[in-house]
Amino acid sequence: MSEKYLQICTNCVMDTSDSVIVFDERGVCDHCNTYHDKIRPNWDTNEKGARELEKMVETIQAEGKGKDFDCIIGMSGGIDSSYLVYAAKELLGLRPLVFHVDAGWNSQIATNNIERLVDGLELDLFTEVINWEEMKDLQRAFFRSGVSHIDTPQDHAFFAVMYKFATQNGVKHILTGANYSTECIRNPMEWMYFQSDSRQIRDIHRQFGERPLRNFPLTSILWHKVWLPYARGIKVLRPLNSMPYIKTEARRLLMDRFGWQPYPQKHFESRFTRFYESYWLFERFGFDVRKVQFSSLIVTGQMTRDEALAELQKLPYDPGTIGQEIEFVANKLDITVDELIGYMALPKKTFRDYRNQQEIYRLGARVMRALGIERGGKR
Repeated sequence: MSEKYLQICTNCVMDTSDSVIVFDERGVCDHCNTYHDKIRPNWDTNEKGARELEKMVETIQAEGKGKDFDCIIGMSGGIDSSYLVYAAKELLGLRPLVFHVDAGWNSQIATNNIERLVDGLELDLFTEVINWEEMKDLQRAFFRSGVSHIDTPQDHAFFAVMYKFATQNGVKHILTGANYSTECIRNPMEWMYFQSDSRQIRDIHRQFGERPLRNFPLTSILWHKVWLPYARGIKVLRPLNSMPYIKTEARRLLMDRFGWQPYPQKHFESRFTRFYESYWLFERFGFDVRKVQFSSLIVTGQMTRDEALAELQKLPYDPGTIGQEIEFVANKLDITVDELIGYMALPKKTFRDYRNQQEIYRLGARVMRALGIERGGKR
């Protein structure tokens, strides 16, 4: 997508590649205004945050008393989940079980990072391996569907398995690395649709899959947003929102203490996500997720707009190695390189072209915003 046709926010680097973006009279986008009007006034990492953390820890420890662990943390090897594991054990005094879902795409760096954190903090690690034949079939189905959000099967599996484990083992608290500091501006829904929409997953697989999904873990929005928290008492908590969390400082601490290795870009701990976010979305749809990531850092004061604009002048992938990446992904999926490249020319579809639960998400978002539980988010 040619940059000369895009209007860009005067405050961050979001632009009209987000088709529903709105600018005010100053040229500032609605992403920035939502942050300043809704998120920033209600986000405190000082005294109020400390009190929230203290109360959170007391509850977790009381309900986990007598158990081998008092909470679980899903860890991918990325910076957010890695720092959360460190903070939970060392700063908060919790006894987390580190939970990892292997969907077949781990980079070696991710594997190393997980091992170094777990060993260095003397924690237990539970790894669930997803049935590769079913995962592979579902990912090929998403390619063939023409939608942009082809990473959905991997993300859905992560959440579904963790919720299932918590339910089966009586775990009341799931800690996640989701945070405002690096994620306060989120991907537009046309770029990345909700990963938990099992209705859409089933519909795409029904039309384009080749084998039944007998073992692939499926969850649903009603299951983990209503039944689990209100009927089973399982809560998903975001401790990083209540403590100072600066990306560069967290990265330096993890590197110095554990030998943690950084990634070229957020979410690149997965080989598939690296291909999907840096190449597929950019070349097929004109969506550059770095704009979202950089804009979050800009509004939270961790990156300047000029620095972000300079980075965006560079391609999100390495032209010298992308051919190898394409070959790797094709081989993993048991298709030819020509078939994978051919998917690039398929008619472009959105989540609206398949059965979905968007109205349920909209209703839930309105309720959560009214209650002050959620701020911002996909539109």
